[in-house]
Amino acid sequence: MNIPKPAMALVVLLSTASALGLAQTAPPVEKKPVSSEFSYHSGGRRDPFKDLYATTAMKGKKAITGLAGLAIDDVTLMGIVGLRQAYEAIVNIPEGFPLTIREGDRLADGFVLSIGADRVIFRRTHDSRGLPLSKPVDVVRDIVAEER
Repeated sequence: MNIPKPAMALVVLLSTASALGLAQTAPPVEKKPVSSEFSYHSGGRRDPFKDLYATTAMKGKKAITGLAGLAIDDVTLMGIVGLRQAYEAIVNIPEGFPLTIREGDRLADGFVLSIGADRVIFRRTHDSRGLPLSKPVDVVRDIVAEER
């Protein structure tokens, strides 16, 4: 077999190109951009990624913390009861529960100074932000005669 030299060079060149993968060029593969945002479909189940305490139903509601978590303005005087030469007052808190208070009981912004037969005197020692007042203020809550 007698092959001319230029043809032989062409055969060698094509075989080398096909061995290297250069003879046939594949079309470029389009890569889709990967989304960095994750989406979750709950299918009617509770979303495990949702903060349980950030719901709108819980905003504005406080946990019942007793008397120490209440401000003087949040307390409504319901009645006064005389017990063994001392008085106790029954107050209503914003959650609707009644509590019994005595002289000296602490509140968030003060304490109960005294309880008489027809009035309760609170002493406010802190402002609404919790900072101490330079001069304490007495807040008097009276029971009207018709309510006794």
